[in-house]
Amino acid sequence: MGILFSCSELAKTFGYRPLFEGLSFGLFEGERTGLIGPNGTGKSTLLRILAGLETPDSGELAPRRGLRVGYLSQRARVEDLPAGTTVKGYLLSALRGLGLQEYEMENRVAAGLDRAGFAEPDKEAAKLSGGWRKRLAILAETLREPDLLLLDEPTNHLDLEGVLWLERFLDGLKFSFVVVTHDRSFLERVCNRVIELDRRYPQGHLSSAGNYSRFLENRELFLDAQASREDSLRNIVRGEIEWLRKGPRARTTKQKARIDRAGRLMDDLSELEYRNAQGRAAVIDFLAGDRQANRLVDARAVSKTLGGRLLFEGLDLALRPGDKVGLIGPNGSGKTTLLKILVGALTPDSGEVKRAESVRTVVFDQHRDSLDLDMTLYRALCPAGDKVAYNGAFVHVHNWARRFLFRPEQLDFPLSKLSGGEQSRVLIADLMRRPADLLLLDEPTNDLDIRSLEVLENSLKEFPGAIVLVTHDRYLMGRVCGAVVGLDGRGGHGYFGGLEQWEEWQAGRDALAQATAAPQAEQRPALDRREAEELRNMERTIKTAEEKVSKASAALEDPAIAADAEELHRRQLKLEEAQARVDALFARWEALEAKIR
Repeated sequence: MGILFSCSELAKTFGYRPLFEGLSFGLFEGERTGLIGPNGTGKSTLLRILAGLETPDSGELAPRRGLRVGYLSQRARVEDLPAGTTVKGYLLSALRGLGLQEYEMENRVAAGLDRAGFAEPDKEAAKLSGGWRKRLAILAETLREPDLLLLDEPTNHLDLEGVLWLERFLDGLKFSFVVVTHDRSFLERVCNRVIELDRRYPQGHLSSAGNYSRFLENRELFLDAQASREDSLRNIVRGEIEWLRKGPRARTTKQKARIDRAGRLMDDLSELEYRNAQGRAAVIDFLAGDRQANRLVDARAVSKTLGGRLLFEGLDLALRPGDKVGLIGPNGSGKTTLLKILVGALTPDSGEVKRAESVRTVVFDQHRDSLDLDMTLYRALCPAGDKVAYNGAFVHVHNWARRFLFRPEQLDFPLSKLSGGEQSRVLIADLMRRPADLLLLDEPTNDLDIRSLEVLENSLKEFPGAIVLVTHDRYLMGRVCGAVVGLDGRGGHGYFGGLEQWEEWQAGRDALAQATAAPQAEQRPALDRREAEELRNMERTIKTAEEKVSKASAALEDPAIAADAEELHRRQLKLEEAQARVDALFARWEALEAKIR
């Protein structure tokens, strides 16, 4: 397995705070690496350094000679295009400058459009939805076929269907890639290596071969070993301190060496305690009410239409204490609408929703509309004074902030200066202070790093009330929810014991819809205007291409170059390219005619 990239002692500082230092690792052929770590550890910066867009403060990068690197930023979508740029045109432009023949670009784009599910290649790219623009940007970068592809949060702007497509799409790639993502199911299904950046590791990172499950096992072993080493070192240091208290004088080389050793051991213990403390995540303990009612919410035969489109009908959902239900479906399928009906903010078109008397419901808003972005973090966490009332006690605001992984210097920042993940943690901190019988969580994982996700996951599992969870994080849903309600986006719904059942159901409905639509598609004109014009000119195009074959063949047979092996090879390649162009045109001709038979 050949090496693609070697990194030695990389360091990078942002402002006054080091992102990483002493980072050394290699990237190899055949690896599909997931790069994870808490927010602020420099994952995106590291990708930009690997892509050559930033330089490290120190350290060395050694890419393989001639290495071709592709890079897709986390905000990459198809934006600000010239008016009229089509999907196909955008992809063709991405292949310019690679030395490909026109027919090679056409064939590569045609295959890519099919794999990515673009049914309308002549559609204006700027008119695609956000998710499809993201899909197009990913496709454009992969069609360039780099040796190493760097992907920063590629699942951003993709709904669940888009994420499932991306998993299948990346699985078919023949080159290596490094992907930054917080989607643990994505890591589980796609990656064969995981690297976590975190200052709790002596080398600044932990690398584990295998998928995400194997990484969790290896991380647990490492952290257990670190904790044991801390205990052992603490006992040694305790003995050295007792010896130092006796006041030994450094009169001999041996005594001086032992005093120096004791100092080094204490420094080592201090550093180890600091690193291990970084891994002790806060515990989010939602305050549950003491309600023991049989049913908190009982929705029967609920239906809702918005904007003339049926979202769901005849939907039943009963929630009791301890029920944890996942709500899943494509964007626009009505998940948020259903949550609003359950809480009483919307009225169903038909059916009824009964709620237990005085049921206490807490709602997490995915759009963070409840946040005053001008407010400081201090006041958002602690509305009055310097202590937070929690679970019958008072917690100082500095300790409360630390519980949610905020640094003391951030307390004076306005919320507008915080990242999306940090704003989400502010909302979660607010949820903790409010007793609840029912939690309705609408995309609580947006922008959260994996450590925060693990904290949230453990807290939701321990919450004794009822939960309805809307999230694209399939790993979280699978770990927390005992049942899943799936909306198909076309008015239908189903009840499932897990995500795999829902995926099978969704795939079956998609296949049925395609089979039903096929006879109707045959009745419509099969060729658009451009294809019809292409078909009319096909014979003339093929004739021109065949003339190029004849010229290339004659050039190859020229006796003047019979002894020039290099020129013979070059002209042979020209002939093969010209013949391949003719073959591709005949295949295209047959495909166009098949549409009108």
